[in-house]
Amino acid sequence: MTRVQKIVLSSSRDIPFNKLVLSQSNVRRIKAGISIDELAEDIARRTLLQSITVRPVRDAEGVETGMFEIPAGGRRFRALELLVKQKRLAKTAPVPCVVREDGIPEEDSLAENVQRAPLHPLDQFRAFLALREKGQSEEDIAAAFFVAVSVVKQRLRLASVSPKLLDVYADDGMTLDQLMAFTVNGDHERQEQVFERLSQSYSKEPHAIRRMLTEGAVRASDKRAQFIGLDAYTEAGGVILRDLFQGDDGGWLQDVGLLDMLVAEKLREQSEAIRAEGWKWIDVAPDFAYGHTYGLWQLRGEKVPLTDDEQAKRDALQAEMDGLEETYAEAEELPDEVDQRLGEIETALAAFDDHPQAFVPEEIVRAGAFVSIDGSGALRVERGYVRPEDERPIIPENDAETDPADEPTITVRAEHDGTSVVAGTEAPADEPEDDGIKPIPDRLMTELTSHRTLALRHALGENPDIAFVAALHALCLKVFYRYAQDTCLELDLKSAGFSAQAPGLADNALAAAFDARHQAWLTALPKEPAELWDGLMTFDGDSRQSLFAHCVSLSVNAIYEAYSRKPRALAHADRIAHAVDLDMVAAGWTPTIDTYFGRVTKARILAAVREAKGARAGDRIEHLKKAEMAAQAETLLAGSGWLPEPLRTPGRDVPNAVATDAIDAAEADADATGEEMTADGGETAVVEDEEVAEDDSVALEAHATAAE
Repeated sequence: MTRVQKIVLSSSRDIPFNKLVLSQSNVRRIKAGISIDELAEDIARRTLLQSITVRPVRDAEGVETGMFEIPAGGRRFRALELLVKQKRLAKTAPVPCVVREDGIPEEDSLAENVQRAPLHPLDQFRAFLALREKGQSEEDIAAAFFVAVSVVKQRLRLASVSPKLLDVYADDGMTLDQLMAFTVNGDHERQEQVFERLSQSYSKEPHAIRRMLTEGAVRASDKRAQFIGLDAYTEAGGVILRDLFQGDDGGWLQDVGLLDMLVAEKLREQSEAIRAEGWKWIDVAPDFAYGHTYGLWQLRGEKVPLTDDEQAKRDALQAEMDGLEETYAEAEELPDEVDQRLGEIETALAAFDDHPQAFVPEEIVRAGAFVSIDGSGALRVERGYVRPEDERPIIPENDAETDPADEPTITVRAEHDGTSVVAGTEAPADEPEDDGIKPIPDRLMTELTSHRTLALRHALGENPDIAFVAALHALCLKVFYRYAQDTCLELDLKSAGFSAQAPGLADNALAAAFDARHQAWLTALPKEPAELWDGLMTFDGDSRQSLFAHCVSLSVNAIYEAYSRKPRALAHADRIAHAVDLDMVAAGWTPTIDTYFGRVTKARILAAVREAKGARAGDRIEHLKKAEMAAQAETLLAGSGWLPEPLRTPGRDVPNAVATDAIDAAEADADATGEEMTADGGETAVVEDEEVAEDDSVALEAHATAAE
């Protein structure tokens, strides 16, 4: 029977620090891991937790000199050396060492570094959690291990994931990125439900996990959340889902019912102050459809002047802003505190400039106000709108003191060179006369003014500038004045409301800019229609043209309506779009699930991706389900500038179409040569396909079914 030789371990002993020196046999040459300073602080806190491997130093005859070299453990030696220099450790302090005699020094150094197994991340997460449960704060743990407090919070959040999912992660059943995604929602049952859905889904990307875990929640950037404030929501017992590993814009508000209740309460409270102003009615809602004021007449108020104290504060803020802008005029980038201060000043100045208007009390009692939330989460108040049933009766053009029923009327329609004129009442023969002169009979007045009308037409046709002002005058009466009859031009302008509403149209930046322009013109024009002509004559040419363009723009209706086919009108809209070089990308439209991909068939989604990103990009998502394909298309086309056909302007190139052809050609060459090539022939890294998880939104699936 062969006897197994027993292993003899190297001896260990305490060696004074001043008897130790570094060996040139240490294989570690490149700095890695925590710094020497941090390691020294850790040794000072917990002492040396691992012995240092040393070898005796011998002279030329092979006799030990009493010194020991360190082939493995150089970083620990450097940390001890730093403590000695700081006089926190004695030069002769005993250092626990393992003394090696046999073998090669380089082999010892290599083995110590290679054989060491790194700690599994889950073990670190659980260790942090154990320290937290034993009373250490997140700050204490961060200080003890030289990491940021945010890192400790992340590790603790990872350790709080469902134990079932942690076991899956420990068995390499999911990646660390996927585990991070599950931390968005702390509900273990919900986490496990989403994990079960992932097992039946082709895509298991982290962003898809986050989307499924936050389904039904409201983003903290939503205007309702901004309106009430996150603190008020949490104080009322609301839960905010947070992502500690990626930017989440403040997280997601999970209790939508609570959010809507808080919004309704705050709107009701703030609307009471508006109601106290004396309005006949107040309409309160978080949001109104764009164009909700169409058909209502708006009162013209007077802007309340600032008090002396308010004006002084405004002047001081303006002076401070001018000074800061002058000081940093040449700076490439503003300091953070200066940029923040400028933002505060701009907000304060805007509050002064948005001073509410004052209305006549007699008009307030027949008008109302809309109270809602604007796109930034601030209270929006639209005052002074009169409903049709509350409007004053229209005053007839004939003398209000004369009752038309008291005068006999003879209606005669005559044609004069194609001009239709109507003669009215002849003056009675026995009508009393002023100064002995009878008034001109109505029939004669009609004939005389017919001649004048013909002459006016001819003269106006030869004077384009005055014709422009006359047309502008008629349009302004139609747009800005209710039932005004102060023009002799029989022009009409139909300002139609939006028969169809797109999501978020009222909070669109273009809608806000258009409404602001309209209000600016409303303020600039005279309050009374009788004063409009003189007011327009004082405008310069550029102002008249801008006002004319604004009035005409209100008549544009290029909305496709299934029940009202108007191909020639839509074709004319294309002509205008080409003339003004309309760019819907610059206007802010982007293709998303809500605005396009979730509303069309899979074939159209694939066509969009192939057109914008190439055939191979379309092929990579062709196998996906409708919801997954829509989400993936939104990601792929983000920032591409792609537009669906109804939004394209004739004459403008389709974004990325030319580049896509080149990329497809290059990819075809790459397939043949075995290399990935860019459109210009250069090598590029292979980009992994980005997939998205299944979106089980009922609304999206309903849209998909209807479209297909």
